[in-house]
Amino acid sequence: MTIGNIPSKKERKSRRTKPVDENAPLLPKRQEDAGFDEFNGASFTGAVFNLSTTIVGAGIMALPATMKVLGLVLGVAMIIFMAFLTEASIELLLRFSRAGKSASYGGLMGDAFGKTGRILLQAAVLVNNIGVLIVYMIIIGDVLSGTSSSGAHHTGVLEGWFGEHWWNARAFVLLITTLFIFSPLACFKRIDSLSYTSALSVALAVVFLVITVGITIVKLINGSIAMPRLMPDVTDMTSFWKLFTTVPVLVTAFICHYNVHSIDNELEDSTQIKPVVRTALALCSTVYIMTSIFGFLLFGDATLDDVLANFDMDLGIPYSSLLNDAVRVSYAAHLMLVFPIVFFPLRLNLDGLLFPSAQPFHQANTRFALITIGLITTIFLGANFIPSIWDAFQFTGATAAVCLGFIFPASITLRDRHNIATKRDKILCIFMIVLAVFSNAVAIYSDAYALIKRNPSHSE
Repeated sequence: MTIGNIPSKKERKSRRTKPVDENAPLLPKRQEDAGFDEFNGASFTGAVFNLSTTIVGAGIMALPATMKVLGLVLGVAMIIFMAFLTEASIELLLRFSRAGKSASYGGLMGDAFGKTGRILLQAAVLVNNIGVLIVYMIIIGDVLSGTSSSGAHHTGVLEGWFGEHWWNARAFVLLITTLFIFSPLACFKRIDSLSYTSALSVALAVVFLVITVGITIVKLINGSIAMPRLMPDVTDMTSFWKLFTTVPVLVTAFICHYNVHSIDNELEDSTQIKPVVRTALALCSTVYIMTSIFGFLLFGDATLDDVLANFDMDLGIPYSSLLNDAVRVSYAAHLMLVFPIVFFPLRLNLDGLLFPSAQPFHQANTRFALITIGLITTIFLGANFIPSIWDAFQFTGATAAVCLGFIFPASITLRDRHNIATKRDKILCIFMIVLAVFSNAVAIYSDAYALIKRNPSHSE
């Protein structure tokens, strides 16, 4: 996820045999000269795990709501289509990185567009990751303190256990979570320190999925689930334009491009990176499709933007209350542990943007502390003032995520500084840019129109 120059694999291997220059400075002169490896693992399995962790996050929670808009058939088809498009864009990034000997996404943008390209990429990572972390915090608030949607209040876990009190109100719960969970985890200076929490977070996500699938199967067997809508319900132009609002959510769900180079750099055999990407995308697509289908089957048209908030009702099966709490707590805990993994590159890229020539970030304690505090405060305020995860995903997905996933890789290919792009590549890239710009412009317009219509009668 780092944007600064990362030493190549051969350079790292050569350090073991290279004689030490006694006159060399102990510290690099500039931040970009300091290699900062994110992961220790270099095996195929480890690389798939790391990339899958990058992909699967809060996006999974908004996917059942996309099924409500698109219907099951078109929804599943769009998830598969987006996975193939993501694989194609990553393949272009890797091919042009090899040609330009770039060891990072930022280096590749710098190679194609100079300093401006590198800065644009850093800014996109900032907007994307801040948006994702705000979404994480909104979901945690929804789960622990409840949420109100369409005039109905969905009870949070703490509210259900202890009743409504000042100390389990949303703002206070998020403040305590920020001070005693996010802040300590954000203080680690190396991402390697978070490897155990990352593994635990994946296990908790699997617990969520297994319980959801189990509940749905039980309800299917006892015949208490109605047939879901297979195709979108388009009755007028407004409902037609609303279909496009799902694109930014789907794009955000697959964004992992800023971590591909870090994983590639640490693979012992760099030819394995393409199979790693395909395996991770296949794994994540399977998880996404299962969550989307079973989440939508379970709740139908009552599916909320954040499906976790649906798990506060009687599911009509034994131990319903216990299963509800297990689903919600396991995924909220998962997000708490993923938070520092996404926060790490966010902080590093903000520092690279503000202080490109300063000493290595992990050695500057005051700068490290100030940037950490500033970012956590911004995310906390955003989570308290942005109403729902759909709104947050619409913004990040329609801006930074679509740039990182499609517009930047397509622009690098069309620029073609090394004359390696085929005619097929260029046609694909034009399609990517047109799809990204058109669908996201429509999504922004549709959201703004819905917000304007909703505000006059909005009483909350």
